[in-house]
Amino acid sequence: MDVYYAYTYGTCGWLALQAVPMLLSPTLLVASLSPEVREATTLEVYLSRSLGLAAITIGALCVLLTGSVPLSSRLTEAGPTTTDPTDPKAPYALPTLTITLMYHSAAAFYAYALWTSTGVWGYAFGVVGSTLLAAVGLWCVLFASSDGRISRKTGADKRTSGFPFKNKEAAKRKGKDL
Repeated sequence: MDVYYAYTYGTCGWLALQAVPMLLSPTLLVASLSPEVREATTLEVYLSRSLGLAAITIGALCVLLTGSVPLSSRLTEAGPTTTDPTDPKAPYALPTLTITLMYHSAAAFYAYALWTSTGVWGYAFGVVGSTLLAAVGLWCVLFASSDGRISRKTGADKRTSGFPFKNKEAAKRKGKDL
C-alpha cells in the first residue's frame, strides 16, 4: 500500500477511533479526562456527540476528497491516484493533505500541552497518534506530492545538480572539458 493511501486511511481511522467514545459514552470521557470525577452536563453530552459526528464526517471526507476511493462508475477510470493537481481523479488531494497535516500538528501540540499540564495519560495517547500522522503527512507533502522530473533515457532525476562534484563521464560524451 502506498504511504499516501496509508496516511489517508490512517487519518480516517484515527478520527473514527476518537469519535466512537464521544458518541457512545460522553460521560465516561468527562469522568476520565477531567481533574475531578463528576457527571457530564447535558451541554457536554451534546457537544461530545456533535464532535464525534463531525470527526467521522471529516474522516470520510478526507478519504473521498483525496481520491482513495474512486468515485467514477467506470472501471477504466479507476486507476492509481496521485497528488498531482492536474489529476482529474483527485483534484483536492494536495489541499486535503495539507489541511489534515495542519490539523494533526495542531492536535498533537494541544494534546501535549494538556498532557504536560494535567498529567492525564489519555492525552499522551492523543500525542502519539497525532504526532505519528503529522509526521507521515509531512513526509507525503514533501516527497509524495510530485512525480519528479525523471529522465526517460537515464532514469535519473533531472532536478539534481553536479555541485560540488562533476559528472566526468557525461562531459566526455558531450565533448566538454571539465
